[in-house]
Amino acid sequence: MVTGGTGYIGSHTTVELQNAGYEVIIVDNLSNSSRDVLDGIEKITGIRPIFEQFDLMEGDKVDSFFSKYPKIEAIIHFAASKAVGESVEKPLLYYRNNLVSLINILESQLKYGVSNIVFSSSCTVYGQPDQLPVTESTPRKDAESPYGNTKRVNEDILHDTIAANPQIKGIALRYFNPVGAHPSALIGELPLGIPANLVPFITQTAAGLRSELKVFGNDYNTVDGSAVRDYINVVDLAKAHVVAVNRLLENKSKAGYEIFNLGTGSGVSVLEAVNAFEVATGVKLNYKIVGRRAGDIEKIWADTTFANEELGWKAETGIEETMLSAWRWEKKLRGIE
Repeated sequence: MVTGGTGYIGSHTTVELQNAGYEVIIVDNLSNSSRDVLDGIEKITGIRPIFEQFDLMEGDKVDSFFSKYPKIEAIIHFAASKAVGESVEKPLLYYRNNLVSLINILESQLKYGVSNIVFSSSCTVYGQPDQLPVTESTPRKDAESPYGNTKRVNEDILHDTIAANPQIKGIALRYFNPVGAHPSALIGELPLGIPANLVPFITQTAAGLRSELKVFGNDYNTVDGSAVRDYINVVDLAKAHVVAVNRLLENKSKAGYEIFNLGTGSGVSVLEAVNAFEVATGVKLNYKIVGRRAGDIEKIWADTTFANEELGWKAETGIEETMLSAWRWEKKLRGIE
């Protein structure tokens, strides 16, 4: 079961799961994605995943789903509202959607005896860390946004549920900043409306959909004053989910509940990311420095040693190749030669 499987990370993970021989059932309410994504997944893999459209906040529908599919062995839970800025403006929407959906899944998971869950978490649980890079033992801080706080609270819900129900095993994957698109350009990031994330805003600006790219802040204590993130290629990230599911199903977990950071291990500033796009594509971007954005942290990147050694997984794709994949996807969407 892949919740949010027609979304950005969910669709790429579905591809990697199917390539690894898994049968995938996607659940998505299509609030932030399109049914057309199923076509892209099918073109890449030759397999069209089973698709069920409903809202995970509806507990009776979640229950009916598990009753209908009694052979589910593992769940990957992506489905969540995820825009940092929007969460600051609409906190109740984020708390209701992101917390209730996980609670409903866990209740049905217990009822129907599904043992394994991989949770899509985020480096936002670290807030602005006192030390960099961030390891899995770095203390979590008060989140800078309601979105970040929902990830933190969901981790606690998962931890406590597993502690009380040792028949369940779980892995929380704390993503840093997923970017790029599948090399086929058949699936990629598809924000509805104005993008909240940097790379789709870059590609939409390059494609002429946006008049200019806004860079939020140039007065941070960083290499060039712009915020620093750890940008990880979405296909590399997707492959880590396959490794996590394998780990659970093969009983290789060292504890009932495990946490892994998924990043590249190096920080890239917003202006460096803009430059990487220009170098990779040959397209000059029109951008403007504006004030800082509420909810943003200054800088963060991962120490990936634990995930690299324990999972045997490593991010392999560089920022320029990743930017080029995002541009190819944008051009295909817009019919640009």
